[in-house]
Amino acid sequence: MYKAAMSILIAGLVFFYGCASAMTYTTNFAKTENPISEAGHWQNGASDGVDWADCCTKSGLVFGTEDGTSKNPYDDSTSILTGTWGPLQTVQATVFSQNQSSTCLQEVELRLHSTITAHSSTGYEILFRAYHPGGYATIVRWNGALGNFTYLNQYANSNYHGIQTGDVVKATIDGNGLIIGYVNGVEVIRATDTTYVGGNPGIGFWLQVRQGQGRGTNADYGLSAFTATDGVSSAERK
Repeated sequence: MYKAAMSILIAGLVFFYGCASAMTYTTNFAKTENPISEAGHWQNGASDGVDWADCCTKSGLVFGTEDGTSKNPYDDSTSILTGTWGPLQTVQATVFSQNQSSTCLQEVELRLHSTITAHSSTGYEILFRAYHPGGYATIVRWNGALGNFTYLNQYANSNYHGIQTGDVVKATIDGNGLIIGYVNGVEVIRATDTTYVGGNPGIGFWLQVRQGQGRGTNADYGLSAFTATDGVSSAERK
């Protein structure tokens, strides 16, 4: 049985706790770390998965480290939380995005039901291009190996107009595999998939350089706050 507990890391303003209603992790990325760890609460794409890139933190932001010019361009910067999480997951984050450009692709990603091991990353990615107005939102299933993924929905609805600094992005998954992406509390995209019924929440970023421009812009877009919860009562945990 999962007992109620709370751990607060004052230096990093990180909150990780279990209670009667849910397991929750909240951070504003106050520490400077490359890769992100926050006392061992994160796994990373390169450090743990080998084939992807890590996420790092600085000055209250988390952002990617991907070069954007790799031979296999799908080596996203990705990080997922450690621990045991229930299946009813919600991830919410506040966007930071400056110097937005049409000449490169910069994506902010939320992860659900995800895993990272050496040479394998599985789960669901809900992504939003860091561009406003415009851009796109997409839901993708990661199938394991680098570059092996399946689009579940590439078409955001008419509520989506891109993202910019201060916007709040959110993604949820329920017990039937329904995945919904939101911007500022408004649904913008959904898909259903039951391939992965468990795993952990997390974050990610993708950078693709176009027309020779955009390399080294990782710190131009990221997240300034993050919360994940699994919505499962402690009585339901084993």
